[in-house]
Order: sequence, then C-alpha cells, then structure tokens
Amino acid sequence: MLRKKAFNFTLFLILAFISLVFLAPVAVVVMNSFKSRFSISQTPFLLPDSDTFVRLDNYSTGIIDTDFLTAFFWSLFITVCSVAVIVIFTSMTAWFIVRSKDIFSKVMYYLFVFSMIVPFQMVMFSMSKVANVLGLDNPIGIVLLYLGFGSGLSVFMFAGFVKTVPRGVEEAAIIDGCNTFQLFWRVVFHLLRPTAITIAILNTMWIWNDYLLPYLVIGSDYKTIPIAIQYLKGGYGSVDMGAMMAMLVLAIVPVIIFYLSCQKYIIKGVAAGAIKG
Repeated sequence: MLRKKAFNFTLFLILAFISLVFLAPVAVVVMNSFKSRFSISQTPFLLPDSDTFVRLDNYSTGIIDTDFLTAFFWSLFITVCSVAVIVIFTSMTAWFIVRSKDIFSKVMYYLFVFSMIVPFQMVMFSMSKVANVLGLDNPIGIVLLYLGFGSGLSVFMFAGFVKTVPRGVEEAAIIDGCNTFQLFWRVVFHLLRPTAITIAILNTMWIWNDYLLPYLVIGSDYKTIPIAIQYLKGGYGSVDMGAMMAMLVLAIVPVIIFYLSCQKYIIKGVAAGAIKG
C-alpha cells in the first residue's frame, strides 16, 4: 500500500513537472504581451512592473498593424470548412473501405495509411505548383488541399472504429427501410461521433496554427493569422515583440477554449479508433 502511494506521488510529481515545462512558454508569451517591446528583450522572464507595463497597447497595435480581424475571419473560414469536409468525407470513405471486402478497398486503405508517413516537405513545391495551375490558390481551393493532407490519419481512425461496429446494427436499419444514405447518417455516423469529435479537434489545432501551407498556396492575398503575425517583422530584422506576443495570445485563445471544451472526447475517440486498425 505504501509502495503504491509512493509510486502515485512520484508519478504525480513527474507529470506536474512535464505540465510546467509545456505551460511555461505560454505563460512567458502572455506575460510579455503586456510589456514594452524593449523590456521584453532585456527582462523576458520578469513580470511587468510599473515601468514596463503598457496595458493593452500591444494588442491595439498588433490588431491594427496586422489587420487581425480580417486574418481571423480567413483563419476561421478555412479551419471550419476544412474540418467539416475532412470529417464528412473521410468518415464515408472509411465506412466504405471497411464494409467492402474487395482488393480495391484494401489498396485504398493502405494508400491512406502510407500518406501519413510522407513528409509535407517532400511534396510542398510540386503541390504549390499544381495548386496554382488548377486554380486552388484561394480559400476554397486550400480546403481541398487540407482534405488531402488530413485524410490519411482521419480515415485510419474512422476505419478502426467502424470495425468495432456490429454489422447487425446496420442490417437492422436496412430491414427497417433505411437506404444507404439514411443508414450512414442516421445510424453509422451517430456511432462514429466520439471519433469524429476527436478528429475535428486534432485537425482544428493543426489547420488553425498552420503557417507553411497557406503561405505557399494563398500567400498574402488571404492572410491567415500565422501569416499576418509574420508581417510584424520590419526591415533589417526589427520585430515589434510586444505586438507579436499579443497577437500570439489572441491566436491561441480560440484553440485553447475549443480544446478544453472537447478534451474529454480525445482519449475516448483515440482509444475507440485504435481497438482495430
């Protein structure tokens, strides 16, 4: 009993230390967002005092200089549309792959799995060229690109969960008069909800914070938040660190709120999708 308590206490200390390591950078960013740009470089790890505290000046400067509201709209539009498309299409694809027992479905499944191990850097230049030729260098087109890059993990997780769904449930729905469309949306997708929420969370965190793909495809025409923040860099390497810290805080707040409100579904969805793979 004492040995178990000692083990639990030690585990608690280790996890608490790891949590502090991950939270420390966020705390530094929030703290420095209320300090003057010069004091950030001189005393980055000290709390703001009467001499360094600038109230909300960094936030107002950053919002104006980066046109933050427009960038926020484009980030929100691209993220919501991309996540919705990924969840809808990959769930249907995974269901088709699992329920179809032919060679074509198996090849499709392994192609999706293989796409998970292909680095983005390997295809980014050819992808940006193809996107330009096909006219996908716009907020609508980048949604299709995110569907391609996000489909590997999503299909893998959905397929793992579909394999745990008894065929009898679907057969009963068919006997009751459901067609294929009704069967999927009224029965199957309802059962896939935990995994769908997990996939939505993971893809939201990825797409919202993504810098490289929007930069390569849509550039400065439709600036997302990560791209807009980079425009705080001036000539000769000068950077308004105060405004940048403030914009980073505004960028991570929506994702943190979304994650905290849905975090209980992540472990449940990942575990459900990992039972069979």
